Formats: sequence, C-alpha cells, structure tokens
Amino acid sequence: MNIHEYQGKEILKQYGVSVPNGRVAYTVEEAVDAAKELGTDVVVVKAQIHAGGRGKAGGVKVAKDLKEVRTYAEELLGKTLVTHQTGPSGKEVKRLLIEEGCDIRKEYYIGFVLDRDSDCIVLMASEEGGTDIEEVAEKNPEKIFKEYIDPVVGLVPYQARKIAFQINIPDQVINKAVTFMLGLYRVFIEKDCSIVEINPLVVTGDNQVLALDAKFNFDDNALYRQKEVVAYRDLDEEDAKEIEASKYQLSYISLEGNIGCMVNGAGLAMATMDIIKHYNGDPANFLDVGGGATEEKVKEAFKIILSDSQVKGIFVNIFGGIMKCDIIAAGVVAAAKELGLDVPLVVRLEGTNVELGKQILRESGLNITAAESMADGAQKIVSLVG
Repeated sequence: MNIHEYQGKEILKQYGVSVPNGRVAYTVEEAVDAAKELGTDVVVVKAQIHAGGRGKAGGVKVAKDLKEVRTYAEELLGKTLVTHQTGPSGKEVKRLLIEEGCDIRKEYYIGFVLDRDSDCIVLMASEEGGTDIEEVAEKNPEKIFKEYIDPVVGLVPYQARKIAFQINIPDQVINKAVTFMLGLYRVFIEKDCSIVEINPLVVTGDNQVLALDAKFNFDDNALYRQKEVVAYRDLDEEDAKEIEASKYQLSYISLEGNIGCMVNGAGLAMATMDIIKHYNGDPANFLDVGGGATEEKVKEAFKIILSDSQVKGIFVNIFGGIMKCDIIAAGVVAAAKELGLDVPLVVRLEGTNVELGKQILRESGLNITAAESMADGAQKIVSLVG
C-alpha cells in the first residue's frame, strides 16, 4: 500500500523527523489560503499522486507570491500527470501539498529497504540526492553506500554516523542527520514499511536537516495492525479491479496486455505469464485465486478479469492440490453464464478432481478450448487472441 507525500510527512513528524511546514489543498482557494497561512516568501506547490518523477513531469512548482500559487494550483488540479511510474495513462491530480520554500544548501538520498538476500533491513544513502536513485546505481554505483542492520539490535548511532560521513554531510549537522536516520528507522519498523525513501533529504542554509520529499510503501500483510496507515488509503489512486479483488482476498495486479489469466499459486501465476510472453502474447493481469478458494471466490475472480475492456481472451491454468479442479470449473461456468462469455477461453486443469472438473466444463454448453499442458494452453490462447 502507498500513501501520499503529505501523509508520509505527517507520520514523520510524529517521530520527530523534521519536514517543512505544509498544508494539503483540494481546491484552488484552499491552496491560496494555505500559502497565506504559511506566510513565507517562497511557496512550493506540489501535485499529490502515487508516483515518482512528479518534478520532471511538471508536478512541482515554485511560487514567489500568492498570484503564482493560484496560477499553479489552477494548472495542476485536474491535470493528468504522466511520469515513468504512472504509465502512459498517467494519474489525475486531485490534491496539492502547499509547502514552505527552504534555502537548500545540498541534497542527499536516504532510504530503508528490506534486503531479501541478507534477511536484513538496509540503510542506503547517497550524496546524489534529488535524482533517480536507479540512475545513480547504474551510472555511479560507488556513490551509493549501504549499512546492513542487525534485526535484533536495530540501527545504532555509529552506523548512522558512518553513513553521514560517507555521503559528506557537513560536520556542523552530523548529529542532526544521525537523529534523522534513527527516527526514520523507527518509522520503518513501527509502521511495518517495506520501503521508506527520502529523496531529497536536504541541509538548509540555516543548518536544518529536512525531508523535502517522502515515499512510503507498507507491507499489506501487516495492515491489520496499522489502522492509522489504512486510514490514509486513497482509493482514487488505485486500480478499481485491484480494489474489488482485495474484497475477496484475491492477489490481483493489472497489467497492460490482452490475455486474462486465472491461476492458483503465485509461482504458477508467474510461470503462466512467462509462457504467454514466450509465445508472443501479453498477459492482462496477475491473478492468484489461492489454495482455498470457494466457487464464489472463483466466480468473482472471473468477473474481475472480464471487467477489463482490454481482455480479448482468458487462460485458466489450474494445478489442483488443495484447490480442487471441480471448484474452479464450477466458478468459471457460473461467472461465464452470468456475464456472457464473448471472448475465447482456454482451460488447462490438472490435479485433484480433474476429471470431474473437465466434465463440468464439457457439459456447460460454453465454447471452451481444452488444453493438455501449460505450453499447449498458452499457444492456444495466443493463437485465438492473435
């Protein structure tokens, strides 16, 4: 789950992590009023969407007076921003962060992420802040420094101090930078984050250390104990099909292809998408119905796939273990009859109750193409769609 920049900064303030003063605005008048309330000579007008690269896309404006604040707010609200993270369709700007300007002396990058190879949280930092960290990693990997954190001990001051020296934080603000990193680590742990990025962290002319931007990702599996975080959820920023899938505990992610996939098991789902690509097809989604799906759950999953106007064919690939083939077959038939199946459907079933499942499909009266293997099914659906 993602949240907006201004929401992330609200969390940071709770942990004593310094951020510029700012106000959220949903209308042009609210933006102007927020700027008046801040009372600074320079105000930054920042589009709030769940995507990086806003600055490059024209979503961050520096205003020198209230007239410019109004002009920029009118320009941004309702605008569709297209960045490298939004995809070509972009995201509509429905809210703004009106923030006080600051005298930036130097920009840095600070981030925490879980490293699965070491089973540790890693503190990453670079003095090349304000740019894409992926670009820095590719072109200047020697400028990225890492500290692996013992999960029992946690981040200790000497590690934060070491990082501060490595990225050339000015001596006079070393202690503030250390305090900043320790507070940020507490946020990462206590809020069940999967990623926290501050890009840029800035040192100002009056020797303050501030989070000028804040990006948060949270572990969906821990949201049941993060009620405050869940309250920040902005459904307007999420795919409607993914929201619907979450109601039925379905693992669903929209993609940009035209072949809908229904699979049980994340590994098999990944393999199914790979083999569709291998035969020059394009998956429209990742969908894992899970091992304990009911007929109703399968029916809802099928309905979600069919609700995607891009879908021109469906490949159901089931290996029945805990998930029985007859349950899948019954759910597919029920959904297809209810919604009216007007695209090719290829089904490959193997495992528990496979013969019963195939019988349900044969007797359904639907135009279903049977597949003997995953490769056979992928070839057939790609051919039918193509």
